[in-house]
Amino acid sequence: MSSWQKTLYIMVAAQLLSAVGFSMIFPFLPRYVEFLGSSYGFSLIFLVGAVFSAQAITMALAAPVWGALADRFGKKVMVERAMFGGAIMILLMAFANSAEMLVFLRALQGLVTGTAAAANALVASSAPRDKTGYAMGTLQVGLWSGVALGPLLGGVLADAFGYRAAFYITATLLFAGGVLVRWGISERKTTRSEREEKGSIVAEWQHVLGSPGVNWVFFFRFMSWLGRNILVPYLPLFIATLVLSESRVNTVTGVTIALASGAGTLSAVLLGRMADRVGYKRVLISCAAFAAVAYVPQYWVTEVWQLLVLQALTGAAAGGIMPVLSALLNHYTTPGEEGAAFGFDNSVVSLSRAVAPMIGAAIVLVGGYRSLFLGGALLMGITTLLAIWKLPDVRSEALEVALAPGD
Repeated sequence: MSSWQKTLYIMVAAQLLSAVGFSMIFPFLPRYVEFLGSSYGFSLIFLVGAVFSAQAITMALAAPVWGALADRFGKKVMVERAMFGGAIMILLMAFANSAEMLVFLRALQGLVTGTAAAANALVASSAPRDKTGYAMGTLQVGLWSGVALGPLLGGVLADAFGYRAAFYITATLLFAGGVLVRWGISERKTTRSEREEKGSIVAEWQHVLGSPGVNWVFFFRFMSWLGRNILVPYLPLFIATLVLSESRVNTVTGVTIALASGAGTLSAVLLGRMADRVGYKRVLISCAAFAAVAYVPQYWVTEVWQLLVLQALTGAAAGGIMPVLSALLNHYTTPGEEGAAFGFDNSVVSLSRAVAPMIGAAIVLVGGYRSLFLGGALLMGITTLLAIWKLPDVRSEALEVALAPGD
């Protein structure tokens, strides 16, 4: 096994642990807000949006800085920082005594975490460029598997043992992931002269943002996450309108997210590997178009099983979009800039997650919960059209060889 494969597989395991941990709290986070209550009389809708947005806003501000530091001091230490820091923040949330305190802790979490971006940068910097689609797709297996398993476990734990139990387990999983990275991965340390050669952080940021195609990747990343995250905060509340038994809402929400993420897990490696062969742009357009079509009928669902099937289809499409965008970003940028590139990428994701709850709240207030699905379809439709029109194509070495004329 080569060193880059060892790094990849260890990071898949660490990503799995962190994703299980972080996603355990998602199914019941809006209801945990309701359980804690407001000390200042804020509305439930506002606090649900704030508890998601606070973490996303602070992460958007911190991620580019952490990314640039990763290029100078190592990607591995940034993964450790995110996991150990996240373990501390999540543990403290178990002791929150008001919704406002939970929002504050979520904001602190955003400043110190960012495990997905750190993992992407570490894997992208170690994998051969013609294997980028496969590497990023395989890394997505850890993420999507964790996101599939975590909500299911979190929902069951919340219904069985109360909300706080999931926070204890999440902190433990994040700590275990940090230990795995600390002792399992070796990374060559950058020398002082290498750090000096990189110049200022601002100059690196300017170079990354000025690279052709990079800003379009960031735009499509923003749109794809926005389409999903306008729904996530309000999914438990929508499911409550479909489920007769109040005691089953958390579990059904967990199952719904788990199926969507499980479908994304299966599609990530398959479509990532396919993109290495047939082209990243082609796979991105196909997945975005499929997601747009799959969102529309969710507006009319009347049974839980219908929602489960359609969410699984949109999850499968997302499983293809995410690694392809990561592969494109890695191809558009210069080797050695992975930290800065994926730091900005994480910032874009965080900005999307920051505004999504507020946009979702506006959609809910105007058209009800079901209108969120039409909003997702519209965003994916726009992504499809602009990708066809604007995105520069990139051919992997495997595709170039396949298209080359014979001798």
